[in-house]
Amino acid sequence: MFYSITGTVVHTDETSVALSCSGVAFRCYTSFNTLRKIASTGETVTLYTYLAVREDALDLFGFADTDELDCFKILIGVSGVGPKAGLAILSQLTPDKLALAVASGDVKAITAAQGVGPKIAQRIITEIKDKLAPFATGAAAVEFAEVKAAVSQESGNEAVDALMSLGFSRTEASVAVGRLDPGLPVDELIKKALLSLSGGF
Repeated sequence: MFYSITGTVVHTDETSVALSCSGVAFRCYTSFNTLRKIASTGETVTLYTYLAVREDALDLFGFADTDELDCFKILIGVSGVGPKAGLAILSQLTPDKLALAVASGDVKAITAAQGVGPKIAQRIITEIKDKLAPFATGAAAVEFAEVKAAVSQESGNEAVDALMSLGFSRTEASVAVGRLDPGLPVDELIKKALLSLSGGF
Protein backbone atom coordinates (compact mmCIF):
# COMPACT_ATOMS: atom_id res chain seq x y z
CA MET A 1 0.00 0.00 0.00
CA PHE A 2 2.79 2.42 0.95
CA TYR A 3 6.22 2.35 -0.69
CA SER A 4 7.68 5.21 1.29
CA ILE A 5 6.70 8.22 3.35
CA THR A 6 8.44 11.57 3.27
CA GLY A 7 7.61 14.02 6.01
CA THR A 8 8.75 16.15 8.89
CA VAL A 9 9.88 14.40 12.05
CA VAL A 10 7.51 15.46 14.84
CA HIS A 11 8.26 12.78 17.42
CA THR A 12 10.67 9.92 18.13
CA ASP A 13 10.92 7.38 20.93
CA GLU A 14 12.84 4.14 21.44
CA THR A 15 10.80 2.16 18.92
CA SER A 16 9.15 4.58 16.52
CA VAL A 17 9.17 7.87 14.65
CA ALA A 18 6.22 10.07 13.67
CA LEU A 19 6.32 11.88 10.33
CA SER A 20 3.95 14.73 9.52
CA CYS A 21 2.75 14.68 5.90
CA SER A 22 0.23 17.33 4.76
CA GLY A 23 -1.22 17.71 8.22
CA VAL A 24 -1.36 13.98 9.04
CA ALA A 25 1.26 12.39 11.28
CA PHE A 26 2.10 8.75 10.55
CA ARG A 27 3.69 6.69 13.30
CA CYS A 28 6.26 4.23 11.94
CA TYR A 29 7.72 1.53 14.14
CA THR A 30 11.39 1.19 13.35
CA SER A 31 14.78 -0.15 14.37
CA PHE A 32 17.41 1.51 16.49
CA ASN A 33 19.71 1.57 13.46
CA THR A 34 17.19 3.63 11.50
CA LEU A 35 16.59 5.93 14.47
CA ARG A 36 20.34 6.65 14.54
CA LYS A 37 20.31 7.61 10.87
CA ILE A 38 17.28 9.85 10.64
CA ALA A 39 17.34 13.58 11.27
CA SER A 40 16.16 15.23 14.45
CA THR A 41 12.73 16.71 15.11
CA GLY A 42 11.79 19.35 12.56
CA GLU A 43 13.81 17.84 9.72
CA THR A 44 12.38 16.15 6.61
CA VAL A 45 13.18 12.45 6.09
CA THR A 46 12.05 9.56 3.91
CA LEU A 47 11.26 6.14 5.33
CA TYR A 48 10.65 3.02 3.24
CA THR A 49 7.62 1.28 4.65
CA TYR A 50 5.84 -2.00 5.30
CA LEU A 51 2.20 -2.15 6.39
CA ALA A 52 1.31 -5.06 8.69
CA VAL A 53 -2.40 -5.83 8.61
CA ARG A 54 -3.99 -7.58 11.57
CA GLU A 55 -7.58 -8.06 12.64
CA ASP A 56 -7.25 -5.43 15.36
CA ALA A 57 -4.57 -3.10 13.98
CA LEU A 58 -2.76 -1.60 11.02
CA ASP A 59 0.89 -1.15 11.96
CA LEU A 60 3.28 0.81 9.77
CA PHE A 61 7.00 0.00 9.84
CA GLY A 62 9.56 2.36 8.35
CA PHE A 63 13.27 2.09 7.55
CA ALA A 64 15.96 4.49 6.44
CA ASP A 65 16.93 2.39 3.42
CA THR A 66 15.52 -0.37 1.25
CA ASP A 67 18.13 -2.90 2.40
CA GLU A 68 16.84 -2.79 5.95
CA LEU A 69 13.23 -2.96 4.75
CA ASP A 70 13.96 -5.96 2.52
CA CYS A 71 15.84 -7.68 5.33
CA PHE A 72 12.88 -7.05 7.65
CA LYS A 73 10.52 -8.69 5.14
CA ILE A 74 12.78 -11.74 4.91
CA LEU A 75 12.97 -12.04 8.70
CA ILE A 76 9.21 -11.87 9.28
CA GLY A 77 8.79 -14.55 6.62
CA VAL A 78 10.45 -17.00 9.01
CA SER A 79 7.96 -19.06 11.03
CA GLY A 80 7.67 -17.65 14.54
CA VAL A 81 9.36 -14.33 13.75
CA GLY A 82 6.94 -11.44 14.01
CA PRO A 83 7.51 -7.74 13.33
CA LYS A 84 8.57 -7.09 16.93
CA ALA A 85 11.30 -9.72 16.75
CA GLY A 86 12.32 -8.53 13.30
CA LEU A 87 12.81 -5.00 14.61
CA ALA A 88 14.73 -6.29 17.64
CA ILE A 89 17.14 -8.18 15.38
CA LEU A 90 17.64 -5.21 13.06
CA SER A 91 18.20 -2.98 16.07
CA GLN A 92 21.01 -5.29 17.11
CA LEU A 93 22.47 -6.11 13.68
CA THR A 94 22.61 -4.13 10.45
CA PRO A 95 21.66 -6.16 7.33
CA ASP A 96 25.30 -6.81 6.41
CA LYS A 97 26.16 -7.94 9.95
CA LEU A 98 23.06 -10.16 10.02
CA ALA A 99 24.17 -11.73 6.73
CA LEU A 100 27.54 -12.57 8.30
CA ALA A 101 25.94 -13.94 11.47
CA VAL A 102 23.56 -16.16 9.52
CA ALA A 103 26.28 -17.38 7.13
CA SER A 104 28.51 -18.37 10.04
CA GLY A 105 25.68 -19.86 12.10
CA ASP A 106 26.27 -17.36 14.90
CA VAL A 107 23.26 -18.05 17.14
CA LYS A 108 24.71 -15.93 19.94
CA ALA A 109 24.83 -12.81 17.77
CA ILE A 110 21.16 -13.19 16.86
CA THR A 111 19.98 -14.01 20.38
CA ALA A 112 21.57 -10.74 21.54
CA ALA A 113 18.37 -9.19 20.15
CA GLN A 114 15.76 -8.68 22.85
CA GLY A 115 13.18 -11.47 23.01
CA VAL A 116 14.89 -13.75 20.47
CA GLY A 117 15.77 -17.17 21.84
CA PRO A 118 18.13 -19.88 20.54
CA LYS A 119 15.39 -21.90 18.82
CA ILE A 120 14.17 -18.91 16.83
CA ALA A 121 17.76 -17.87 16.04
CA GLN A 122 18.55 -21.35 14.73
CA ARG A 123 15.37 -21.34 12.65
CA ILE A 124 16.37 -18.00 11.15
CA ILE A 125 19.80 -19.37 10.24
CA THR A 126 18.31 -22.49 8.69
CA GLU A 127 15.54 -20.80 6.71
CA ILE A 128 17.25 -17.70 5.33
CA LYS A 129 20.92 -18.67 5.06
CA ASP A 130 20.73 -18.48 1.26
CA LYS A 131 18.78 -15.22 1.09
CA LEU A 132 21.05 -12.64 2.71
CA ALA A 133 24.08 -12.58 0.41
CA PRO A 134 22.82 -9.42 -1.42
CA PHE A 135 23.04 -7.47 1.85
CA ALA A 136 26.76 -8.20 2.28
CA THR A 137 28.27 -5.40 0.21
CA GLY A 138 31.63 -3.64 0.18
CA ALA A 139 33.96 -4.94 2.89
CA ALA A 140 31.17 -7.15 4.19
CA ALA A 141 31.06 -8.98 0.85
CA VAL A 142 34.67 -10.05 1.33
CA GLU A 143 33.98 -11.18 4.89
CA PHE A 144 30.85 -13.02 3.71
CA ALA A 145 32.92 -14.99 1.19
CA GLU A 146 35.49 -15.75 3.91
CA VAL A 147 32.79 -17.01 6.25
CA LYS A 148 31.33 -19.26 3.56
CA ALA A 149 34.81 -20.64 2.86
CA ALA A 150 35.41 -21.41 6.54
CA VAL A 151 32.12 -23.21 7.19
CA SER A 152 32.37 -25.29 3.99
CA GLN A 153 35.36 -27.28 5.30
CA GLU A 154 35.42 -29.71 8.23
CA SER A 155 38.86 -28.45 9.21
CA GLY A 156 37.59 -24.87 9.08
CA ASN A 157 34.70 -25.69 11.39
CA GLU A 158 37.04 -27.39 13.84
CA ALA A 159 39.28 -24.34 13.88
CA VAL A 160 36.28 -22.03 14.36
CA ASP A 161 35.07 -24.11 17.32
CA ALA A 162 38.53 -23.96 18.89
CA LEU A 163 38.66 -20.18 18.53
CA MET A 164 35.20 -19.84 20.03
CA SER A 165 36.41 -21.74 23.08
CA LEU A 166 38.98 -18.96 23.46
CA GLY A 167 36.27 -16.34 23.61
CA PHE A 168 35.88 -15.18 20.01
CA SER A 169 32.45 -14.99 18.42
CA ARG A 170 31.53 -17.51 15.72
CA THR A 171 31.42 -14.72 13.14
CA GLU A 172 34.85 -13.34 14.10
CA ALA A 173 36.37 -16.80 14.08
CA SER A 174 34.78 -17.75 10.76
CA VAL A 175 36.05 -14.60 9.03
CA ALA A 176 39.58 -15.17 10.35
CA VAL A 177 39.67 -18.85 9.34
CA GLY A 178 38.08 -18.15 5.97
CA ARG A 179 41.01 -15.91 5.02
CA LEU A 180 43.45 -18.79 5.27
CA ASP A 181 44.44 -21.64 2.98
CA PRO A 182 41.83 -24.36 3.61
CA GLY A 183 44.48 -27.00 2.98
CA LEU A 184 46.35 -26.10 6.17
CA PRO A 185 46.17 -28.49 9.14
CA VAL A 186 43.67 -27.54 11.83
CA ASP A 187 46.37 -26.53 14.30
CA GLU A 188 47.91 -24.19 11.71
CA LEU A 189 44.51 -22.69 10.92
CA ILE A 190 43.99 -22.02 14.61
CA LYS A 191 47.45 -20.53 15.10
CA LYS A 192 47.28 -18.23 12.06
CA ALA A 193 43.68 -17.18 12.73
CA LEU A 194 44.58 -16.40 16.33
CA LEU A 195 47.44 -14.21 15.18
CA SER A 196 45.09 -12.39 12.84
CA LEU A 197 42.44 -11.89 15.53
CA SER A 198 45.09 -10.65 17.93
CA GLY A 199 46.43 -8.16 15.40
CA GLY A 200 49.55 -10.16 14.67
CA PHE A 201 49.17 -9.72 10.90
